[in-house]
Amino acid sequence: MDRAQKRELVATLREVFENTGVVVVAHYAGLSVADMNGLRGEMRSAGVSLKVAKNRLVRIALEGTPPAAAAGLFIGPTAIAYSDDPVAAPKVAVDYARKNANFVVLGGAMGATVLDPDGVKSLASLPSLDELRARIAGMITQPAARIARVLNAPGAQLARVVNAYATKGENAA
Repeated sequence: MDRAQKRELVATLREVFENTGVVVVAHYAGLSVADMNGLRGEMRSAGVSLKVAKNRLVRIALEGTPPAAAAGLFIGPTAIAYSDDPVAAPKVAVDYARKNANFVVLGGAMGATVLDPDGVKSLASLPSLDELRARIAGMITQPAARIARVLNAPGAQLARVVNAYATKGENAA
């Protein structure tokens, strides 16, 4: 990698650290190329990006960004998973770490907050933005459905009474 490529990588990483919702740092030593490609595919399908870069370049990119305190996580062969959704990257990383012992979550950063592995796991256990949106939509439509049922109830009761009188008249005849 020449100097221009390194500068470009540092600029890209700096933009990632400044603009993404969450960054997860993990060791990937011992993963085969097939495992790494499988991990990249899982992350891509969840809207998460995975980057492997030299730790020295990552530390340079971290300087002056909100997650600068996470520089201590970059020791050894590290990979960076990041996404705008604060739950997507931790969820995919933790799930993959459960399946593959060679992928170890070291921690991460959410804005200026540095996360330990337990913090990343707790983020992974939260529902995603899409799930939360669906729950909110359900909560919003639920009162309207209840109102419709309450308004329809007297009409339904009246129809049952009329039906009972009609069947009573048929039985008497």
